[in-house]
Amino acid sequence: MELLTIGAFAKASRLSQKALRLYDELGLLAPARVDPVTGYRLYAPEQLEQARLVAWLRRLGMPLIRIQHVCKLDAASAAQEIRAFWVQVETDTAARRDLATFLIDHLSWKDPAMSPTAKPLGIRYAALSDTGVVRESNQDTAYAGSRLFAVADGFGDQGAPASAAAVDALKHLETEGIPAGNLLNVLEDAIEQAKQAVHGIAATSSSPEEAGTTLTAMLWTGSQLALVHVGDSRIYLLRDGELFQITHDHTMVQSMVDEGRLSLEEAASHPQRSLLIRALGQGADATHDMRLHDAQQGDRYLLCSDGLSTVVSTEEVRRVLSEISDPEPAVRELITLANGSGGPDNVSCVVADVMELQQ
Repeated sequence: MELLTIGAFAKASRLSQKALRLYDELGLLAPARVDPVTGYRLYAPEQLEQARLVAWLRRLGMPLIRIQHVCKLDAASAAQEIRAFWVQVETDTAARRDLATFLIDHLSWKDPAMSPTAKPLGIRYAALSDTGVVRESNQDTAYAGSRLFAVADGFGDQGAPASAAAVDALKHLETEGIPAGNLLNVLEDAIEQAKQAVHGIAATSSSPEEAGTTLTAMLWTGSQLALVHVGDSRIYLLRDGELFQITHDHTMVQSMVDEGRLSLEEAASHPQRSLLIRALGQGADATHDMRLHDAQQGDRYLLCSDGLSTVVSTEEVRRVLSEISDPEPAVRELITLANGSGGPDNVSCVVADVMELQQ
């Protein structure tokens, strides 16, 4: 079969001649023959399929090194790799979207407290952490104060001090005045301090790369809650009797669900469901989610470690939060349910209620 010149091949594949020369140099798409006299690159018509695949993958924004890998796979494996890449793109986009939403809300938000008809809101809260039935020690930390609510789930031989250090690094937010225009920077600085504190603890571990913690926290600003989250602890919102999970688990199993490789039912019993892909610790991906929530009177927030969410059903959690009005007995009942379901892990809960302040 007659070979195509680089010009003809570029036109047929919708790749530029410059791109074809680059892909040849990288070993991604070598010509079928190079004329020994002129040095012209010549391509076989059957190479068009691979060239078009490369063109489409470049349009997706896939890096060349990853395209090189995809082109070596069979069709089914290549499809799986492209799906995984696109899930990561959507995850990254979602993180940027959350940040954009945070900034838009923060810059355009009008404080309802400035309205003479606005009802001043306050928070009542309770926090409790328990070792559980199976574990010998508690590596969780749960905290609730007048403005800060946090849960951290430590892991490794320094898990307990790591989780405590992460939460302690945020506690100054309780007392420091935060200028309205500086909330984002203050939160970023606090998370950076938490990361450094955990790194310091992990450095004392016999296995530094295996020591760290999750961190999920909310900061009350008076009428909004600023959320920061890394790991698989969770925040739920009970509003008008409906329960919503407002954080996304940073676990390998959750990423497989996102990619369509696991169903929710399969994920619930997967042996690696607690394997984190984001956390605070040495060598860990500490990329955190950040959001703002406008609070409404009657809202109830639950922060919990996976010692609750993996053994107590969402419906049972909703029932307890709906039926028990005071935060303290609510957190006690949730922990009782977790321990009654075998208590295989440490369990921590924080319940925070948004309520009208009494004049």
